[in-house]
Amino acid sequence: MVSKAALRSRRNRYKARFFEGGQQSLKRLCTFFLSDKTAAGEREGPAMLTLASKLKRDDVRAGRAPGGPSDSSHRVSVRDRLLIKEVAELEANLPSTCKVTFPDVNKLHHFQLAISPDEGYYQSGKFQFEIDVPDAYNMVPPKVKCLTRIWHPNIAETGEICLSLLREHSIDGTGWAPTRTLKDVVWGLNSLFTDLLNFDDPLNIDAAEHHLRDKEDFRNKVQDFIKNYAR
Repeated sequence: MVSKAALRSRRNRYKARFFEGGQQSLKRLCTFFLSDKTAAGEREGPAMLTLASKLKRDDVRAGRAPGGPSDSSHRVSVRDRLLIKEVAELEANLPSTCKVTFPDVNKLHHFQLAISPDEGYYQSGKFQFEIDVPDAYNMVPPKVKCLTRIWHPNIAETGEICLSLLREHSIDGTGWAPTRTLKDVVWGLNSLFTDLLNFDDPLNIDAAEHHLRDKEDFRNKVQDFIKNYAR
């Protein structure tokens, strides 16, 4: 027969183990959401707070723990939890020529990006992009479309974009990978107007050939497009 002292000792060990496990789980959860933001001295914006609260309510209503069974709705939740962290990182590291807008603060997976280049051919223009983050993110890249008509070798007049990091499959290793984030996407799009402007591997072949044939006339046409579509 086990003595009362032995039972008390056993209960105390179980309590200590449970408390330690709970502390470690809480620490991991806090680190997931706050590590980068705390290190940078950031504060969560209204969009992140609103979505974070909504996700917590959804988990409680569904009776689902954060590490529960995987299904399509849970996959979306995983995506949204990633986006809370990535949007905070993006807003803390946004290029000065870019502005991000969320039509619905509860939908961080859908937002708009405005780029206003301050140098090069496209200076003085304002170009709008629509970014949709699919359910399977971050295993697949975001879907991006240019909403502004533009004369550009790497952007079609209909809005399709040629940017290597948005390619789901790339043999040269420059395509999408789960280690990439929204910050990489926005910086990549911004660079299409400067460093990544590529006339040698064009999507809009007519624009690339126009530049090769007559650079000054190409510049004039770019400015005409800006006056008509990108103000």
